[in-house]
Amino acid sequence: MDRRVVAVVAAAGQGTRLGAEVPKAYVPLRGRTLLERSVTAMETSEIVDRVVVVVSPSMESHARQCLREHHVSFVHGGAERADSIFAALRAISLDDACVLVHDAARALTPPGMIARVARAVLDGAPAVVPVVPVADTVKQVSGNVVEATLDRSALRAAQTPQGFDLRTLREANESYFSSAPDFVATDDASLMEWFGAPVTTVAGDPMAFKITTPIDLRLAQSITDEVEPTIFEVPGS
Repeated sequence: MDRRVVAVVAAAGQGTRLGAEVPKAYVPLRGRTLLERSVTAMETSEIVDRVVVVVSPSMESHARQCLREHHVSFVHGGAERADSIFAALRAISLDDACVLVHDAARALTPPGMIARVARAVLDGAPAVVPVVPVADTVKQVSGNVVEATLDRSALRAAQTPQGFDLRTLREANESYFSSAPDFVATDDASLMEWFGAPVTTVAGDPMAFKITTPIDLRLAQSITDEVEPTIFEVPGS
């Protein structure tokens, strides 16, 4: 039997930098919330079999209303992002699958990029991250003093969804939470790196940018005025 693809959409955070009256995932973008747009992208990727949405308990009823036309399941998130994702992994009743972990704030992610990540995992990679080149010059600083200028040709900005072998990601989470290391997992790929699993990359997409600040939201609004995000596919995807 073919391995199934399960998407986990993280929507339990507050996203206060956006300055909205509701958590970021529920901010509307041209009539649809960021959460609904993210779920729709998963559904239209033609490779995702199931979508699990991680929500805070206080927002579950609102999430259900936003997604009333979508077939998804809900899991309550924890205090930190890592807690939320681990809760979702434990709720997936499969042993062998590809799991995609996605931030609801990347609401314009093209379905083609989602499929690209999933295919790489299905082809055997235990962990896959979509990346884009870093455009800015990056400085390493201590306090307000520059210590070094990093070689940006070797740097990439990570996006989501990040894809994983479900069993390996579960094992990494179990080890992380049982050992309580000083290391803080800022994303699931960094957790896999810590665990010792190889992490490979595929081409990301400019449309998968994270909507974090009011400027990001204005950019997303201007883009969705005229085009649908699926136009912005990487050639050959």
